Amino acid sequence: MRDIIITLIVFGSLPFVFKRPFYGAVLWVWISVMNPHTQSWGFAQSMPFAAIIAGTTLLAMMAKPKEVSLPNTALTWLLLGFSAWMCLTTLFAIGPEDPWPALNKVLKIMGMTVVVAMLVRTRKDIEMLVWTIVISLGFYGVKGGLFTIRSGGAYRVWGPMGTFIEGNNEIALALIMVVPLMMYLVPLIANKWGKRAMWMAAGLCALASLGSYSRGAALALGAMLAFLWLKSHEKAKLGALLLVLAPLALVFMPEQWHARIDTINTYEQDGSAMGRINAWRMAINLAADHPLFGGGFQIYNRFIFQLYAPVPDDIHAAHSIYFQVLGEHGYVGLALFLLMYLVVWRSGAWVVKHADNIPELEWATRLVRMMQVSLVGFMVGGAFLSLAYFDVPYYIMVIMMATRLLVERMLKERAANPPVVQQEEAQGVA
Repeated sequence: MRDIIITLIVFGSLPFVFKRPFYGAVLWVWISVMNPHTQSWGFAQSMPFAAIIAGTTLLAMMAKPKEVSLPNTALTWLLLGFSAWMCLTTLFAIGPEDPWPALNKVLKIMGMTVVVAMLVRTRKDIEMLVWTIVISLGFYGVKGGLFTIRSGGAYRVWGPMGTFIEGNNEIALALIMVVPLMMYLVPLIANKWGKRAMWMAAGLCALASLGSYSRGAALALGAMLAFLWLKSHEKAKLGALLLVLAPLALVFMPEQWHARIDTINTYEQDGSAMGRINAWRMAINLAADHPLFGGGFQIYNRFIFQLYAPVPDDIHAAHSIYFQVLGEHGYVGLALFLLMYLVVWRSGAWVVKHADNIPELEWATRLVRMMQVSLVGFMVGGAFLSLAYFDVPYYIMVIMMATRLLVERMLKERAANPPVVQQEEAQGVA
């Protein structure tokens, strides 16, 4: 039954993509973030839904070129530049394993991220993308939170198999990122029960991230909540809520959870933590030997570790977005990667600076603040996870840039046609 429902949703939506290509972007974000076909048990699991949606969207874009425009922003060119650089580092890859399949997977993500950027234009488009991300990840957060309550936190929460967020660490970080987006949507919900449901969903997502037993996610959750409090306009109310709920959540978790988290303080005695440090040192040593191009994709194997790791037989994935990019694409790749986040952050700061006191743009300042909170959570938690190519942060980047472009356009229109009150005040002063 699930297979039929998912297939009907996808194929039933394709005609609307030809009506408006942006709907293809929404479908793509849904299928790539939620991966609903992984929740089925039959033919839908192997259906190439992503390829079908991508192909249909590209055809619709060619049929309606007036609805398509490449945004001339620093982020756009950095995304394209980072993608081109990864192609170049793949040509110079040093590992014995074939790096091209990994490059192909990453380029699909980057390419469709640019496609999404080419199609989002209005506030409605922006909020539709936010809703899509919230629903896609919130499904697993609510499910995981209820599972944690039912099991008393005795078992770990895992993500959907065969996806970026399959592991307990990965799903935890994704859920941490979605909580601030849920906070943005709460005031937009008219029904009081809808608001309460969204608050409850956010709480369950946070609880599910704790139920993952991820130490990195625990640090990211703390950083996200602290920054959420700093960005909030209701610091007293939110602070009181956190002071009540945070201890309750910690008390609820069982002893084995606290024992797992406490190993942060004794990481030297933890094999997993030391394995990550060994992988980080390997990336540093590799980049020292190949500072320009790094080692390319597929460097986490015995051959590379024998050359560059302090402990050659302790082979681990990068377990850090920063060391992952450094090892795979060198210092140039890492600079491009970090520059994307810097540009996006400054764009959010620009929106807050120029639109903070304008009532009709209140939604934009609130949204960029919440997206900044999400990115803080990702950049803290990502320091311990191999999620450099996880698509959700890139979609948030695109939404941030689209918000800035829209605010810029609205401010220009406002300057050209000032509100009547402003005109009267100006005449009175004159």
